[in-house]
Amino acid sequence: MYQIIDGKKISQEIKDELKLQVEQMKAEGVEKCLAVIQVGNDPASSVYVGNKKKACAYVGVKSLSYELPEDTTEEELLTLVMELNARADVDGILVQLPLPKHINEEKVLLAIDPNKDVDGFHPVSVGNLSIGRPGYVSCTPAGVIQLLKRSGIEIEGKECVVLGRSNIVGKPMSMLLLRENGTVTTCHSRTVNLREVTKRADILVVAIGKPKFLDESYVKEGAVVIDVGIHRDENNKLCGDVDFEKVAPHCSAITPVPGGVGPMTIAMLMNNCVNGVK
Repeated sequence: MYQIIDGKKISQEIKDELKLQVEQMKAEGVEKCLAVIQVGNDPASSVYVGNKKKACAYVGVKSLSYELPEDTTEEELLTLVMELNARADVDGILVQLPLPKHINEEKVLLAIDPNKDVDGFHPVSVGNLSIGRPGYVSCTPAGVIQLLKRSGIEIEGKECVVLGRSNIVGKPMSMLLLRENGTVTTCHSRTVNLREVTKRADILVVAIGKPKFLDESYVKEGAVVIDVGIHRDENNKLCGDVDFEKVAPHCSAITPVPGGVGPMTIAMLMNNCVNGVK
């Protein structure tokens, strides 16, 4: 029988721990503050921003919300980022993506002070991760590591395969598994004999953005499968990159969608806000 890795439960545990930590900090006169910037009113972005605000309120982190109109210029947005960089009372800055097409996302992310880059997207944060220096880590991959550790799953010495090489999930995921002494292979759309590679995995992390792509033919018996994808299927039900019904019986542990990796992203964002660069 496989273990379902419960991201809702584990993310709640992390938020409860952070809440106690924040109460202690406030007793010592320290208050943490996150600034969240949203440009335009993309419905999915509005949901994410709302969830981030709720998490801040729960943990006790002060949140500043900047909801800017769709026609905000790149210059206006960069000016706001610079102002927030300079504010001593702001610990973290988060610019909700995607941005409208007339704004250069890379330019905006580069403008954020790396010491306030709670999303972990700045090249300085990525560079620190790659050479093992302290720095912010991208929230979703950091959340996957916590899911594994808090579910009693050993990473050290295990054959780990990451399916996907995006800058936000795939690449940092591979580096984090390597940091935990896993033996890591990164796969992508050009990988030859993909099934042969994924079937070696003790821990298989799937982040390719294709609904129900991965079936049981890709999975070694007894593997741990982490599904980072989130989509709507033909019946408008949420699903992941993994075909859960087909894959689960062959696993020792698996994350569901929803309720697996998703809740961890915001929990780790809160952790970045509270604990800063470590």
